[in-house]
Amino acid sequence: MWAARYEVGDVLRYSRASKETGIGKGEYARVSAVDAAGNRLTVELKDGSEQTYDPRRQQGVSVYREEERAFSVGDRVQLTAPARELGVANRELGTITSIGAEKRIALKMEDGRQIEFHAAKHPHLDHGYAVTSHSSQGQTAARVLVHVDTELGAKDLLNNRMAYVAISRGAHDAQLFTNDRETLPLALGHVVSHQSAHAPQVNLEKGLAAKPSEVKQQFVHGLSM
Repeated sequence: MWAARYEVGDVLRYSRASKETGIGKGEYARVSAVDAAGNRLTVELKDGSEQTYDPRRQQGVSVYREEERAFSVGDRVQLTAPARELGVANRELGTITSIGAEKRIALKMEDGRQIEFHAAKHPHLDHGYAVTSHSSQGQTAARVLVHVDTELGAKDLLNNRMAYVAISRGAHDAQLFTNDRETLPLALGHVVSHQSAHAPQVNLEKGLAAKPSEVKQQFVHGLSM
């Protein structure tokens, strides 16, 4: 919603059409100018034309930054945007099975499906060895390594929901790495939503609410899944 949050060069993907701007659903654009004071954003569309608008008037915008990645056969990767023509959702994981001479990449998805696409037409690809807690929802792995920095600038990202989602992804083992185990319980014990009357009580949340001196044993025990 705020032009100041964008940077020149950012790649925008529009999931909704706008009559006001004339930008259609599924179109791409690149930010060419930012007017933070006037809250105006100027973008260049694929046909070379430019459009200036108030970002509060344009809904359904995903922001990307273009970076180079080196991939090899056998790499675990994640798709960073949904693609209806491929039948894949955002943040689905897969393994590269082949890379063709014409930049065609073949993936074997986690559910066993095989897909193939042209890298230039679907550039939303990144390494999938590490994912955010939010992206990992619905996924399961034999073992997970969870990195938690208690000095993270965005403090709201550390809460009991993040702790539960990240740790419960591991079917057999979950290991937690942090810069400060004394302040970790307070950070991950932060409640961000009210519990449903039908939801079961999570023992991890109860353990995180204890005093740091008591948590050293309880928290390690709680991670032994």
